[in-house]
Amino acid sequence: MSDSETKIIQTRDQYKSFKGITTRWSDNDRYGHVNNVTYYSYFDTAANCYLIEQGGFDIDNSPVIGYVVSSACEYKSAVAYPDKIEAGLRVDRLGNSSVQYGVAIFKEGDDVAAAHGYFVHVFVDRLTQKPVAIPEQLRCALEEIIL
Repeated sequence: MSDSETKIIQTRDQYKSFKGITTRWSDNDRYGHVNNVTYYSYFDTAANCYLIEQGGFDIDNSPVIGYVVSSACEYKSAVAYPDKIEAGLRVDRLGNSSVQYGVAIFKEGDDVAAAHGYFVHVFVDRLTQKPVAIPEQLRCALEEIIL
């Protein structure tokens, strides 16, 4: 990764949807801040809540499910329990069967992200595990947060 990529500042105005997330005592690691792997859980929570709440996604019964196939995160400043945080979400790229989300974690009231990254969902048939077109209802919801 080049120096210019690591110096990118992500701000709230670069995201279209926000989800409040409660940090938990167990999120902190031995160093007293949220452990790096926990951010991926926050990313997943933000995207899946959006799909459920805005796209009507039925995680238990939908014939189509989303698999995370790629992800990355850059950490800019520490977050620790009991911080109140929000995950910013946007769509960076929308394909036929995949979507790349841009996601950032903001401390409540901060305009600059403490961490930001992306992840890619590929939608597959629940039974065959083969890629399928993103269902229309989900696609419409995802189109709403393209930046």
